[in-house]
Amino acid sequence: MRDEARILLMRKLRAILGFAILAFAYVCACAQPAAAQSCALCYTTASAAGAVAIRALHIGILAVLIPALVLFVSILTMLFRRASAEPA
Repeated sequence: MRDEARILLMRKLRAILGFAILAFAYVCACAQPAAAQSCALCYTTASAAGAVAIRALHIGILAVLIPALVLFVSILTMLFRRASAEPA
């Protein structure tokens, strides 16, 4: 019974992950036209600031993005390890 439950759980996790990947791809595909719509004030301020400020802005974006991605990947890793672990 435990093997069947584990197989069912893994199938559910795979289905959820597949759905999440498809949803992410759909959102990325639909957001393509919206990428050109930026705030004119933000654009002029960033372009007038110079190369150093633009580089700092890019580093700031990475500083916000990387911890979120690490947290997301670590939670997914923990879920998959727990699902595939031997029952106690």
